[in-house]
Amino acid sequence: MDAVLQALADQSRRTVLGILRDHPASAGELAEALPIARPGVSRHLRVLREAGLVDVRQEAQRRIYSLRPEAFVEVDEWLEDYRALWQNRLDALHTEIARGRKSRR
Repeated sequence: MDAVLQALADQSRRTVLGILRDHPASAGELAEALPIARPGVSRHLRVLREAGLVDVRQEAQRRIYSLRPEAFVEVDEWLEDYRALWQNRLDALHTEIARGRKSRR
C-alpha cells in the first residue's frame, strides 16, 4: 500500500489516473495532458505501473495504458475507518443543526 500512496502523492500522477479513469490512453495522449516533458511522463507511468495502479499493453507502435481499479481496494479498505469516523461526526453535526432549527421556531 505504501507504493500506491507514494504514487498518489504526485499531482501529475493523479492527473494521469483521472484520465485513465475515463478511458485507456496512449503514452502520447497522456503526455499532451501534462505540462512536463515526455521523459518525465514516462517516469510517472513507470511509478504507476510499479505501484500496480495501471496496466500497459502494446498496440503496434503505441503503448496503451489503462487503470487497474482493483489496485485501489487496499487503500479503500484502509480509508473505511476514517470514512466511518467522519460520517459519525457529520451525523452529529446534522443533529445539532436540526436542533438549532427547532429551537428557533
